[in-house]
Amino acid sequence: GWGADKENSFSIMDAYANAGGNFLDTANRYQNGISEKIIGEFVNQRDRDFFVIATKYSLYDNQTNPNASGNNRKNMMRSVEASLKRLNTEFIDLLYLHIWDHLTPIDEIMRGFDDLVKSGKVNYVAISDTPAWMVAKANTLAELMGWSRLVALQVEYSLIARTPERDLIPMAQHFGMTVTP
Repeated sequence: GWGADKENSFSIMDAYANAGGNFLDTANRYQNGISEKIIGEFVNQRDRDFFVIATKYSLYDNQTNPNASGNNRKNMMRSVEASLKRLNTEFIDLLYLHIWDHLTPIDEIMRGFDDLVKSGKVNYVAISDTPAWMVAKANTLAELMGWSRLVALQVEYSLIARTPERDLIPMAQHFGMTVTP
C-alpha cells in the first residue's frame, strides 16, 4: 500500500545515478525487505562499485522469530546475512544500527560490528536514532579496543527538527562522523 514498485524504483534510481548520485539507503524493514531486493537487482545490473549501499538492522524482520529484533549480536549477524541475500551482494558498504534498544550492552554491539568489518561482510558501521552520550561511549570504546569506529550518524534533521544541533551534531563533528540527515 505504500512505496514505489520495481519499475518506478528503477526509473528513479536511474535518474539519480545519471545525475551522479550513488548513495542508496535502505533497511531490513523498508517495504518488508522488498526495498533491499529492488536495490540489489538495480545495482547488480549496473556497476556495483559505483554505488554505496547503506542498510540497517535492529527492527524485527520476522515476527515469528523472537531473536529477529533488537541490537543484540544474534540479531545483528542474522539480519546481515538476510540483507546480503536480499541485496544479492557480497558486502554492505555501510551498516547502521537502526534504533537504540536500551537493552544491549554497547560493547556487544561494537564487537559485533568489528567482527563484521573484519570478515569483509561490512565495510563501515554507523548508528541511527541513538542518544549522543551512547554514541560517544561507543566510539570511545572502539578507539580504546582497536575496533571499527562508527563513521556516520543518521538523525532526523531539518528546518523543523533542529534538536540534533544541541548534542548530536557537535558530538559527530568531534568524532569525525558524517551526518546523514
